[in-house]
Amino acid sequence: MKEQAAKASCPSCGKDRVLRADTGRCVVCSRVCEECGHPVRVAGNRLCRDCRRRAEREAAKTLCPRCGRPGLVREATGWCGSCSRPRQQKQPPRVCGECGQLRRHAGLGLCSACWQRHPGRPFIRGEHLRDRLVDPPGWLDDFVAHVAARHCVARACSFITEVGRLLQDELSNSPQALLERSRRPGRSMGTFARTLEDFFTLQGLALPTDQAERLAAGRRKRRVDAAPEPLRPAVAAFDASRMRAQDRARRAGTRPRSNLTLEAALATMRDLAVFLTDQRGKGDWALVDVHDIEAFLATLPRARKRRLTVLRQFFGFARSQRVILVDPTRGLTAKEGNGYRGRTLTLDQQRHLFRRWTCNDGAHPHEALLGMLALLHCASSSEVRMLQVTDIDPATQTVRLGKRPHPVPLDPASWAVLQRCLAHRAAWPTQNPHVMVTKGTKGGRSPASTAYLSHVLDDCGYPPRTVRGTRLVDLVNTMDPKLVAAAFGMDPQATLIYLADHIDPTRLPDQPQKRN
Repeated sequence: MKEQAAKASCPSCGKDRVLRADTGRCVVCSRVCEECGHPVRVAGNRLCRDCRRRAEREAAKTLCPRCGRPGLVREATGWCGSCSRPRQQKQPPRVCGECGQLRRHAGLGLCSACWQRHPGRPFIRGEHLRDRLVDPPGWLDDFVAHVAARHCVARACSFITEVGRLLQDELSNSPQALLERSRRPGRSMGTFARTLEDFFTLQGLALPTDQAERLAAGRRKRRVDAAPEPLRPAVAAFDASRMRAQDRARRAGTRPRSNLTLEAALATMRDLAVFLTDQRGKGDWALVDVHDIEAFLATLPRARKRRLTVLRQFFGFARSQRVILVDPTRGLTAKEGNGYRGRTLTLDQQRHLFRRWTCNDGAHPHEALLGMLALLHCASSSEVRMLQVTDIDPATQTVRLGKRPHPVPLDPASWAVLQRCLAHRAAWPTQNPHVMVTKGTKGGRSPASTAYLSHVLDDCGYPPRTVRGTRLVDLVNTMDPKLVAAAFGMDPQATLIYLADHIDPTRLPDQPQKRN
């Protein structure tokens, strides 16, 4: 009975045994390994089973005479196990069939460098992908040929690998679903997604993505979030109402506001909200009066008319939503002359630019093309941006620019600049139909971005609008404005702006001579 009462449950093993007073555990659990501290089951052993076996293996090791590291020396070879294993022998180097150098081969009788740039690699990768797929799509071969013709070998192979990854997952393999899954999160959808979009839309297999709308929504959100917190809800509601108006205009077939117009309006409202909070100390739209609006418009006098138009639209919306009771912009005006107020180039500056774009090979072909067409033919940035190779007629040396009713004949200097730009385009492995092809658009069919065109003439020091405005002012003031409007596809009232503050001295009556 005493022995049964002395037993208790061991905290280590959980069995009913006699516990030792020094450790509080049973006799078996009180014996621990000297190396790792785990229990030792056999009495008289200093190490547990794992540590004892590890020590025996270390004791059996000797230094290998080949590599000099401790190991189990094999009797057959006299070396350790790593040195005794037979290694795969490399193939002897051979003469490459492409470069003719003695190198080790990577495939098809070519060395690694020649194999990496072999034009048949994408098609071989496509064949291997087709063999792995259970049900390969019918457009796979066309996609392989599409990327092989527009991209380098390495990028084309990576695109084929990405397509294989999408086709082998458990989701839908329809072209539209593949296009949506290929997009990267963030402001850029990725080169692979853009290439896949170009291919599917060209083949008529999927609709274009809403990437442009997503980017525009992100830009609008950043402008709304930049407004101070007390004034932000009204700005967000104003943006939502204008977006609904844009959607209604699209469905009705009228002219909706562009994303650029909507973003410029939100930028104006953001600046006004920051001005009211920091400069005027007002955190509520109901506290805004006409003096605050006048002070805000005075910060940028040249943008008064444009900003006042946006403010009238916002406060009209705010009054309809009962955010304010009185419109502070009701009595304000922004009377300005309709004449042309832009900068123009002097005759010496025009001659300098002409020599730069015709005699200087250091100027970029895109800069020379945009500059010459703007300087001599009044071409806008959008007209040059949308110019395609099919719009050029080599027989008559004419081009079609924008919505102009007739082809534009080019002078020899402009034609030479255009040929130089076409030669620069031919150096790219591209099938983009536009004349002005950049690094980002050479793999697709979209034109160059508006941001790129706005900075093409940065090296010459004059923006495209100044160069084009100089030519328009000269033509309108020396010719009939209606003829200029008809030739350039412009509205007749648009050309009258360039006649402001101009008097033709030949049409003034002769002053009578004074009598003595």
